[in-house]
Amino acid sequence: VLEIADNAYTRRFGGDRVIRSDVLHPFSGNPRATLVADLGTGEGIVSDRFDCIICTQTLQFIFPVQKAVESLHQLLKPGGVLLATVPGISQISREDMELTGDFWRFTTESITRLITPVFGQADAVEAYGNVDAATAFLHGVAAEELDSTALNYRDSQFQVVIAAVARKSV
Repeated sequence: VLEIADNAYTRRFGGDRVIRSDVLHPFSGNPRATLVADLGTGEGIVSDRFDCIICTQTLQFIFPVQKAVESLHQLLKPGGVLLATVPGISQISREDMELTGDFWRFTTESITRLITPVFGQADAVEAYGNVDAATAFLHGVAAEELDSTALNYRDSQFQVVIAAVARKSV
């Protein structure tokens, strides 16, 4: 499994079922990184190496976003799966804006159009959010402070987070 910047999700959800956990970082100096590569340029990208890539809340920080999707595809072994999340309704990350840039917000339609030319199709693209979740998120209200029934309701007009699953053909 390859994860971006750290392997928190791999450890949390994969546990002892994961044989190997790698971390990609765009700059040297991250002690957790096992692969230094640039998704946006393809520099340092290796081919057919990972069964799974977990790419959470990353693509919005890469200006050549289509190239980033191509790099993720290249990293996957045939039959490998990409698990990605991207922001829909969201505030700007000032820290990332100053470091590398903060360029994109997505919809289910835009992420489908990014994935389809590279993977052939997405296995799933789903939006999570509603007006209450979007408002709370923009005001910095923690999920634990909200009624879970209201939080779990999905309204396609208020796409706060978009999740995508795509598999590299064999």
